[in-house]
Amino acid sequence: MTPSLSVEGRIACVTGASSGLGRTIAQALAAGGARVVSVSRRKADWCDGRASVAISADLSDLKASPDIAAEVSEVFGPPDILINAAGVNTRQPADQVTMDGWLTTLDLNLSVPFFLAQAMVPAMREKGWGRIVNFASLQSQRAFHGGIAYGASKGGISQLTRAMAEAWSRDGITVNALAPGFFPTELTGPVFSNAELSARNAAQTCMGRNGRLEDIIGPALFLCSSASEYVTGQVLYVDGGFTAK
Repeated sequence: MTPSLSVEGRIACVTGASSGLGRTIAQALAAGGARVVSVSRRKADWCDGRASVAISADLSDLKASPDIAAEVSEVFGPPDILINAAGVNTRQPADQVTMDGWLTTLDLNLSVPFFLAQAMVPAMREKGWGRIVNFASLQSQRAFHGGIAYGASKGGISQLTRAMAEAWSRDGITVNALAPGFFPTELTGPVFSNAELSARNAAQTCMGRNGRLEDIIGPALFLCSSASEYVTGQVLYVDGGFTAK
C-alpha cells in the first residue's frame, strides 16, 4: 500500500491556532479535508464555523484540560489528531526569572500538551489510530540568552514526546514533535524586529534564510497522516539546518 499524506475525513484539534505556525498548520489540515477545532485564548478569525470551528479557552489552567478536551470532542467528535502548538516565551534573563513567569511557561509549554493528550487518548485508543504532534524548539537542545524557562520547557517537550510515544504507540497512536527554527510569528516578533539579529540567524542556517510559514506544512502533514505510520517518539527539526552547523 502506498503511504498517504491525506488527512481527509480526520478530526483535528490545534491549540494556538489563532496565529503563527499553529494557524498555518490548522489551515493546512482544513484545506486537506480534515475537520478542525482551533483552541486558543482568542478565537481564531479564519474558521468558517462549519469544517473549522474556533473555541476560546484559557489553556494555562491545567485543571480545565479535561473540560477543554470534552468541549472539543462535542464539535465533530473525538479528535484523531492533536497539535500542541500553543506556547509562551517570557524572555526573562536567568537572574530576573520570576516564579510566576517560570510556572506560566512550564504549564503552557510542557504540562498542557500532556494533560490535553491524556484526556484525548482514550478515544484515539478506541479507534486504534491517533496522531499527537508537540512543539519542541531550537531551545530543546540549544541555550539562548533570556530563554532559561522556555528552554527548560522545550527540553522537557523532547523527553515528554519520547515518553508519550512509549506509553501510547502500541495503541496505534504516534507521538512526535516539530522543532521549528526561526519563523516570523508573534512569539518571535522581538527577533524579527531586529534586522541585524534576523540576518545573523539566517546566516547560521545551512540554507542561508529564516523559515517561511509554509515551510512547516509538509512536515506537519507528514506527521499527521498515515505516511508516518512507523515514526514515533521523534523530534523533527524544521530549521533550515540551523542545528546542523
